[in-house]
Amino acid sequence: MSTVSTKTGSSEAHSKLILVGEHAVVYGKPAIAVPFPLKVKAVVEQSSGKIMFESKIYNGSIDNMPMKMKGIEVCIKETLDSLKEPFENLRIRVESSIPLGRGLGSSAAIAIAIVRSLFSFYEKKPSQEQLFSLVRISETYAHGKPSGIDTAAELSECPIWFQKGKEIVSLITGDPLYLVVADTGRIGDTHTAVDNVRKKYLVETREVEKSLDEIAKIAELAREALLSGDMYLLGSLLYRNHEELKVLGVSDDGLDTLIEAARNAGALGAKLTGGGLGGCMIAIGKDLEHAEVIAKQLMKAGASKSWYFSSEDNILYVTEGEKE
Repeated sequence: MSTVSTKTGSSEAHSKLILVGEHAVVYGKPAIAVPFPLKVKAVVEQSSGKIMFESKIYNGSIDNMPMKMKGIEVCIKETLDSLKEPFENLRIRVESSIPLGRGLGSSAAIAIAIVRSLFSFYEKKPSQEQLFSLVRISETYAHGKPSGIDTAAELSECPIWFQKGKEIVSLITGDPLYLVVADTGRIGDTHTAVDNVRKKYLVETREVEKSLDEIAKIAELAREALLSGDMYLLGSLLYRNHEELKVLGVSDDGLDTLIEAARNAGALGAKLTGGGLGGCMIAIGKDLEHAEVIAKQLMKAGASKSWYFSSEDNILYVTEGEKE
């Protein structure tokens, strides 16, 4: 008589939003990131033979993964190596509601969920150091030299203050954040955006340094506004941050149109989030009802999808009012 193992391991990870400071963070400036309750779930099950992977973008053996998923393959191998377990006899399923290439940290979230689920399958729990190290493997393949802000934000349940090489600080907000996120429907080209800023820095050093310093000042002020609960000040700082990102050349007409639509809907603040040149933008509402109004206006202005939520309860809504 044969028996089928029902042993499984599973875990979830949420995505992230850069509130202020993207691009400047690459140059050692501070940034603030917040959790975004779009999630990815990974499930590990007992199988036989080669490790099989199931997801929306690839189904098959780990050994035959496309090059763009190489980081995940190596991350899985290194995780199993750290667990001292063989690279075989597993099925890994990934279900993600995080759109790819939108600056929401999908690659880090997927890696976090997979690493945690593998540890869970073998009835172990990774330390934060292990998680950072293993997820960084995947992120390095995805982004070249990641700052680490995606992983840090997605391992936190509250906003964080992040600066490369310095201790990550958790920020407890004085009042809830009512955030709206809109997807342009276009994949954000982070590599090109970062490269464009670097090229601009070489040619227009003084102008770029001025923008980077201004973004750093905005981040400092945003930190104080967040901690004190001054959401009107925080909103005005988001608008200022977006103007500097336009100077750096990482916004585009589609993002600017959505930000103007948010402004016309009475948003306290709005800006692109992530790499830019497509991807997503964010806006701050006065309350949850106002956030819903902004989200609907963003859809009318051309967004392919929009969400809104309160940082107080982290229940995510789409513009129709349905929970995601």
